[in-house]
Amino acid sequence: MTSAAEPAQPRPAATRPTSPPTPPPTASYRLQLQPGFTLHDATAAVPYLAALGVSHLHLSPLLEAAPGSTHGYDTVDHTRISGQLGGEAALRELAAEAHRHGLRLIADVVPNHMAVPVPERLNQPLWQVLRDGPDSPYARWFDIDWTAQPGPADAPGRGRILLPLLGDRLGAVLDQLTVDGELLRYHQHELPLRPGTEGLPLVELLARQWYRLAWWRLARTELNYRRFFTVNELIAVRVEEPEVFAATHAVLLALHADGVLDGFRIDHPDGLADPRGYLERLADATGGAYVVVEKILTGEERLPEDWPVAGTTGYDALRRIDGVLTDHAGACRLAGVYESFLRGGPVRDLCQDPHPAVAAARRGRADMTGPGGELTAEVERLVRIALRIGAAEPAHADHAPDQLRAALRRLLTDYPVYRPYARPGEPVFDDPLQATGPPGPPGPDGAADPTERLVAALALGELGRGSDKDEFCLRFAQTAAAVAAKGVEDTAFYRWNALPGLNEVGGEPARPGLHPAEFHDWCQYLERTWPHSMTVLSTHDTKRSADARARLAVLAEQPEAWAAEAAAWSTAAGPPAPGLDRDADWLLWHTLVAAWPISPDRLVAALLKAAREAKLHTSWTAPDAGYEQALEQRARAVHGNAGLLPRIEGLVHALAPYARSNTLAAALLHLTMPGVPDLYQGSEEPLYTLVDPDNRGVVDLGALAVRLTDAATPRPGDLAREKLHLTATALHLRRSGPLGAYRPLAAPDHLIAFARGEDVVTAVTRLPYGLARAGGWRGEVLELPAGGPWTDLLSLRSFPSGEVPVAELLATHPVALLSRRG
Repeated sequence: MTSAAEPAQPRPAATRPTSPPTPPPTASYRLQLQPGFTLHDATAAVPYLAALGVSHLHLSPLLEAAPGSTHGYDTVDHTRISGQLGGEAALRELAAEAHRHGLRLIADVVPNHMAVPVPERLNQPLWQVLRDGPDSPYARWFDIDWTAQPGPADAPGRGRILLPLLGDRLGAVLDQLTVDGELLRYHQHELPLRPGTEGLPLVELLARQWYRLAWWRLARTELNYRRFFTVNELIAVRVEEPEVFAATHAVLLALHADGVLDGFRIDHPDGLADPRGYLERLADATGGAYVVVEKILTGEERLPEDWPVAGTTGYDALRRIDGVLTDHAGACRLAGVYESFLRGGPVRDLCQDPHPAVAAARRGRADMTGPGGELTAEVERLVRIALRIGAAEPAHADHAPDQLRAALRRLLTDYPVYRPYARPGEPVFDDPLQATGPPGPPGPDGAADPTERLVAALALGELGRGSDKDEFCLRFAQTAAAVAAKGVEDTAFYRWNALPGLNEVGGEPARPGLHPAEFHDWCQYLERTWPHSMTVLSTHDTKRSADARARLAVLAEQPEAWAAEAAAWSTAAGPPAPGLDRDADWLLWHTLVAAWPISPDRLVAALLKAAREAKLHTSWTAPDAGYEQALEQRARAVHGNAGLLPRIEGLVHALAPYARSNTLAAALLHLTMPGVPDLYQGSEEPLYTLVDPDNRGVVDLGALAVRLTDAATPRPGDLAREKLHLTATALHLRRSGPLGAYRPLAAPDHLIAFARGEDVVTAVTRLPYGLARAGGWRGEVLELPAGGPWTDLLSLRSFPSGEVPVAELLATHPVALLSRRG
């Protein structure tokens, strides 16, 4: 392997293996590798994870990342396994230990971007582009629009890269720039100097570089490299280029060819120019290895069936599991009492269209692309391309920049899913953009916008081929994905907080709850179409872990009571500081309930992140110190309020029986429905974490291993051992053999039941608070399939075939995992 300081040379992809791929996972376990939990620590945890019952370890990104990275998505060197995680030798040791215990490895792959690290020399391909400009052999690696910035003083037509890293305007920080041999230094930044310019006076030297140093605030409007969403420190990689794919994947593919890695999780495929082409190349290079994609599917959107993958990473399953355990009618009432809590007035039915959550999502998207929006630079790139097309072809001319800008903003704001999947030169079917019709004069009613139709047609590649037309088609799709992710999940989902547990990746708060019949239909679709797709409940990106959401789901069953309690807590907390609105209190109380007991520091960190992401009173780029101080003081005051603490503890205690039911129900659905359950580290016991970095901490797997040895011992009231026992039992059942075909079973309103083949039945309680208010199960029965007896593997109680009283079936736990196997 090369060192971090050496240039990363393109390497050929690993040869296609002659042996068939290993079998797909029965279940995987996600480990967040970081300096505090390295590959050596993962190796030590293998015996426990094998005993738990998973078949695969799911590892966060492995390649060298920025120093101290706790997530690994900021790759700096594709030529080696991260030294701060232990290096390639440690990875091979982990694989060997895993293989000894019958486990295999899945690795997270980051094909979309690399870090712009500090110091910059850590990313050698980028370093060489900064030094040599468009003549560098690495210039094709990065998604840079060289036409957007005038070039150096001696080559103004060649272009250069905007580096928005200065703390103030250039003139204000000139005295902080120093030349040190062949380096330009600015605080911790180290930048290469163009050969031959090191002796020039500073101002002239700056004018001769292939990069333009700029105030960080100019990134929104002038940045000319594509980023990961709006993160300036992550520069997009053009992995669609064969040589870039080969160089950036060579190490991982070689490890796959050697049997060290057996599968891959692909991060953010929506950012790629050609997701299908990338996945086809990966499938060819690996001989069809197990691959899942972090694809966010909106509404009824389906994963493209021509992608050579096993499925998604599971956010679509998360939404269905949470949905079927959420009271639709109660969530609708909760939305009404939420708005009444904020503004007063009568409670309205907010499940009628248009839903406020839809409007919030639309506003969030619009904010991204509006004047001064965080993705304005991306829109401007599309405008430049469209103008070049118009200049070259009179049929598409005379669309003014402002018209193009407005049309792009409208389409990006209203686009209902993450992105189109048009490929230049191929027909597109059933894309929402096709509703705009072909470009040309407006229709008889004058409603059609010819510029909007032009933009839509270019976005779908319907106007023929050419370098600019192809680029517009690809860039529009990438921009649409960024607008959706940042505008909805990272903005609107922090603004409309009626039931925050619904505001997850891929979530749809405007459509709360899911009828059991819809859940069954989706499970059968998943089994039929993507039987080996991952399913998840908690991830490193969920805003609240599954068990935190399980508590919040109970509130949807008692909306009026919860609103009254929240109002009482606000009264007990005293008048808020000027500038704090009622929404801050609503989110504060939900966060306390979701994660209780929670330290003041964790609470404040989550609330400040939410406020900055919402961008209504403060933000990451324009923090309002007064607002943030007031928010922090109100949050910290909770722990010193002797009148309020008992109420919070009392409510969490009152919710506990119903939250327990939701926790165990979600876990058992996750572990026995179609697909491959992916467990997040530590989630085999109750996990009450919040948004990152709270959910990315190191987990004590050694302590979990000790508790696993006696998890089956009954301990009334010990939810941790109940969940651990359930998890291990279901995982071992999956490893013992295929569960069989999914078949819904007729069940009472508060029960979800299905069979897997002839030998397994799952039954879980839903809406437990409503069930208790209705008087319990009373005479309800579940008919177990013929051929018993059946044994509940959780309680070891036996039941005959035929009608079984549900109250008897669920006398020990709110869920049952029944089997006729041995």
